[in-house]
Amino acid sequence: MATSNADSSSLPSSSASSSSKSDDNLTPAKKKEERMKRLKELHLRRNEARKLNHAEVVEEDRRLKLPANHEAKRKRAEWILQDDEKRKEAEAQGQDYDRLKLLDVSAEEADILEKKRKKKNPDQGFADYEQASFRQYQRNTKQMKVNMEEYQRQKEKMGDDMYPGRDTIMQGNYKDSEEGVDRMVKDLEKQIDKRSKYSRRRAFNEEDDIDYINERNMRFNKKAERFYGKYTTEIKQNLERGTAV
Repeated sequence: MATSNADSSSLPSSSASSSSKSDDNLTPAKKKEERMKRLKELHLRRNEARKLNHAEVVEEDRRLKLPANHEAKRKRAEWILQDDEKRKEAEAQGQDYDRLKLLDVSAEEADILEKKRKKKNPDQGFADYEQASFRQYQRNTKQMKVNMEEYQRQKEKMGDDMYPGRDTIMQGNYKDSEEGVDRMVKDLEKQIDKRSKYSRRRAFNEEDDIDYINERNMRFNKKAERFYGKYTTEIKQNLERGTAV
């Protein structure tokens, strides 16, 4: 074992000695030529590294100057282009692209999309009268613009009563301006006109089939027809002909 270790330890020294012998065999001119060649290679590598570093610095500076949402906009634009291409391919094959997209959406993704849609439009219709009144109040206040000049005049006129406390009596101390009353009247007239259009009674068509027992049942049937009419038309026709299975 000792002899093998000695032999292995002697290998590097033998290779080093052989390389030194080969260098010793070179003439001074050859040695200089080899050194200049290595030096030139080092210069080329340094210049290449410098160019790469400069290119990376320029690219980083370009990215920093871009808007914060540039990456999101770029991905969105790419997605729109891909979506348009897929839609054109589906239309060329005579397929419904929207239906094909729904086939690729998982239940979890559909739930996330539904939550986002509800978040964008939190008004989900009538829930109770309290929420309906609050939504109406929010719609009305959004249309109002603050008159800072009038606010300052009221503040100077009322003094400390502008910010009432527990013992402050406000009854009779404030009178609405004529402009404010006119503005309120115009807004109320606008609301009444809007409601009259929503709640107008539909004209009765004598040629329509009567498949209801009262007005409430008529509205229900129309809603059912809107969602399920294309599925129940044939069943209804079979029932009328008496050929239903």
